[in-house]
Amino acid sequence: MARLTHPLRPWRGAVLLVAGAYFAVPLLASLVFTVDVPGQGFTLDSYTQIFGADGFTGALLRSMGLALATVALALLLTVPAALAVRLSGSGRLRAVLEVVCTLPLVVPPVALVAGLGTVLKWGPDHLETTPLYQTFVAIQNPSFPLVLVFAYVVMALPFVYRSLDAGLRAVDVRTLVEAARDLGASWPRALFAVVLPNLRTALLNASFLALALVLGEFTVASLLGFQPFAVWIVQASGANAQLSVAVSLLSLLLTWGLLLVVTGLARTRGSRGNRGGGSARGSGMTRTFRKKEAV
Repeated sequence: MARLTHPLRPWRGAVLLVAGAYFAVPLLASLVFTVDVPGQGFTLDSYTQIFGADGFTGALLRSMGLALATVALALLLTVPAALAVRLSGSGRLRAVLEVVCTLPLVVPPVALVAGLGTVLKWGPDHLETTPLYQTFVAIQNPSFPLVLVFAYVVMALPFVYRSLDAGLRAVDVRTLVEAARDLGASWPRALFAVVLPNLRTALLNASFLALALVLGEFTVASLLGFQPFAVWIVQASGANAQLSVAVSLLSLLLTWGLLLVVTGLARTRGSRGNRGGGSARGSGMTRTFRKKEAV
């Protein structure tokens, strides 16, 4: 086997090099475009003007608020449903939940926007006296467009569910809950003190995916007439293309920074769990339950 793996090493390095160049070359070209201004030479004006640009702070804060609300609502919907299906052991319920959570992948954002408009303006002549239509009109231009949260939750469901499902597959949830209940813990305590600590990595991954989706989403917000961060970048590019590219690079760095933070938190929690944290606690409860079951 060792002889077979040695010839693959140069090819593996070549593949990694090509993949790195595929991502690095556009970024380097964008960086050069923002700092090399014709007639001025090297300048950092595109980056120094970002925080003073009109609408930058409001758009960024709006997107961050939408992202946090989307993460909270998506986890609030998917975590109880996924745990209930896993504890029930029903294959049919699991298949139904998987189909429901995966279905948004096949719905184009344009169709989602059309559906939202149809539902919120439902009825002949849009029935402008209906509460749904009045709500849609009321939230057209607020600082926190709630309708976008509902749309983003639908779009983030497949990614959030897949992350949670991967975490649940690695944990024996039923055994952990039964062990906790056998030791006298209530249902809420069993879920919050035993199960969720073992799903930290899955929850962090799901949160990051939903956060990245919201920060980069353009189609739904633009068609509904709102201006979060991604829409602001496109609109700013018409007045100052270099500023727009500079903001895009900073948004990429922000996303990568969040990814590094999530990865660091997951590794820190995992190492603590291995030294006696949540995972060790769950393993101890599992062993206790099995001993009692054997007796």
